[in-house]
Amino acid sequence: MRDRKSTIHKKHIFTYILLILSCLLIWIPIYMVLSGCLMRGEELTEYIGVVLDQGKGYVSWPLVPLYPTLKSFVELLFDAPQFFVMFWNSCKQVLPAVLGQFFVAVPAAWSFARYRFPCKNILFYIYIVLMILPFQVTIVSSYLVLNKLHVLDTHLAIILPAIFSTFPVFIMTKFFKGIPEEMLEAARLDGAGEGYIFFHIGIPLGNAGIISALILSFIELWNCIEQPLTFLRDKSYWPLSLYLPQISADNLGVSFIASLIMMLPAVLIFLKGQEYLEQGIVASGIKQ
Repeated sequence: MRDRKSTIHKKHIFTYILLILSCLLIWIPIYMVLSGCLMRGEELTEYIGVVLDQGKGYVSWPLVPLYPTLKSFVELLFDAPQFFVMFWNSCKQVLPAVLGQFFVAVPAAWSFARYRFPCKNILFYIYIVLMILPFQVTIVSSYLVLNKLHVLDTHLAIILPAIFSTFPVFIMTKFFKGIPEEMLEAARLDGAGEGYIFFHIGIPLGNAGIISALILSFIELWNCIEQPLTFLRDKSYWPLSLYLPQISADNLGVSFIASLIMMLPAVLIFLKGQEYLEQGIVASGIKQ
């Protein structure tokens, strides 16, 4: 019995060690960004310059910055107005797109989940096909449509395709299907109309799926690169996701600060909606 308990205890220790090592591997890039924000450009070049063909030897990274400084913060926040322009461009493109997804995807998902209409399954399969197609496949057709609408080189070139994205519809439909039909029938027997059922039963009970889909859409749109490069030739409309590729080896410190600031909104949104994401994962595995 003791040998068995000892074996189980050793297995637990091995599991804990494996989990700790996995956590460290995940946190290493984040720690490098945080510590790199406090380093001078010369120090960063010394450690990782070989990656950028700025030196010879091997890549290294100290546990703590040797000479902590806030110089990079000052350079980015006070000497780089382009950064703030691109930051607000991201806000102008992402926030309306996510809001538009709410008004378009929620009713569409509710219709797929709760109503019967001609060619419903075929139309839903088309949604799935469009969802799994990579952007490179639809780039020409999307460009032609946006050009016909005369919205290229405007924020609408990013907002309009995102509003009608099929991904949120697919995610939300799963959660709306999980609402018991008996509950809806009881509401109809009590005299509730379809609009009342949608707004007072469907949306509240499906809020986990709605918020989960919108959070994932926000993160995707906040970090998108290909769409702005394709539809926005005027750099004055470029979002923040295109700021980092322009940074060179001469201002590595600024790149770490920009990475941190760009990462913060997505991380905060994720942490704020983590509970809904967890509920969504649980709900997606429950069958009526």
